[in-house]
Amino acid sequence: MPTRRNMLALSAVGAAAMLARRAHAQDADHAGDVMPTLGRVTGTSMPANAPEPGRRFRPPTRIGIGGVPIGNGFAPGTDVDAEAALEAAWDAGIRYFDTSPWYGLGLSERRFGHFLHTRPRDEFVLSTKVGRLLTATTHPPAVKLWKDPSPFAYRYDYTADGVRRSIEDSLQRLGISRLDIVYIHDISPDNGDMGKRWTEYFDVAAKGAMPALTRMREEGIIKAWGFGVNTPQPALKAIQVGDPDIFLLATQYSLLRHDEALNHTLPALAQRGIGAVVGAPLNAGYLAGRDRYDYRGTIPEGMPRKRARISAIAARHGIDLRTAALQFAAAHPTVAAIVPGARNAAQMQANARSMEVAIPPDFWSELKQEKLIAANAPTPVGV
Repeated sequence: MPTRRNMLALSAVGAAAMLARRAHAQDADHAGDVMPTLGRVTGTSMPANAPEPGRRFRPPTRIGIGGVPIGNGFAPGTDVDAEAALEAAWDAGIRYFDTSPWYGLGLSERRFGHFLHTRPRDEFVLSTKVGRLLTATTHPPAVKLWKDPSPFAYRYDYTADGVRRSIEDSLQRLGISRLDIVYIHDISPDNGDMGKRWTEYFDVAAKGAMPALTRMREEGIIKAWGFGVNTPQPALKAIQVGDPDIFLLATQYSLLRHDEALNHTLPALAQRGIGAVVGAPLNAGYLAGRDRYDYRGTIPEGMPRKRARISAIAARHGIDLRTAALQFAAAHPTVAAIVPGARNAAQMQANARSMEVAIPPDFWSELKQEKLIAANAPTPVGV
């Protein structure tokens, strides 16, 4: 007679096979799908950040909700689904919400604001980003990531005046009186608009955005600021020339790829008491079965095999891949929070539930033994 563990393993294998069969279909057709959550759920509350001497500002919960899917990232979504995803986050006890003017060209901020403006302002932490100013247009730019975005064009502005204008615009879209965290957005060599010229934009921010945000923090207008970037170079440069509090490091620390952040970026931040928010902890859905990796058009060589190997080990231990990925990304002590995206209530509920699953320690030991994660990578000690 099959044991419960074997049945869970078979369920996980079945789920993985189902997702693999969809790999050749258009990913947008399955944008609202959910990988089943497997494993023993402890029923504990959301992991939280306790105040510690020497540490700068951190969000209250170690998991938040990211705003890319709510801004119609990768596939169009509805206002109803966006509202339900945010409601599910709130109901799960999540109190960190991250968005940006860039996400859907203002659409994500509008949807976040529609939900949050009726919630007690002191009960949640909200972050958004600066660096792009939006203007209304009848011919919005064609941005591959955004499906049915708002009718706005964008231009870069990292000056002090540009930052103030961006914050004022965001507050109006959100319908909220203040922000908690402001990230200087996308000054990075992977930004196709910048490429090798990213350092020129950085120099403008170093003279404008960075000192302006420092003054806002000192005046109590915001609680913290940093950079929201997909590569380590801007973050490491920023801590040398400015006084940031927290960084949103997207696509840099995940179950599949973490060596650079683990050995260089995160230790550099930790030395200064700076926290990191991990964006795209599921590699933009790849670790939840999507046929896409990060925000690129191609999946790196070797990643399908690595994902399949980790999925098989997870199945043997009775857990699912998404749960393992989210808990891994949140386990590092320098990580203040992870912000996986969700486009509907079911996805948000699954993400929250993953944080309550008790993962067997032998699972992590086997991943290290098989050299699928770094030997020195922190792993969850229990939920």
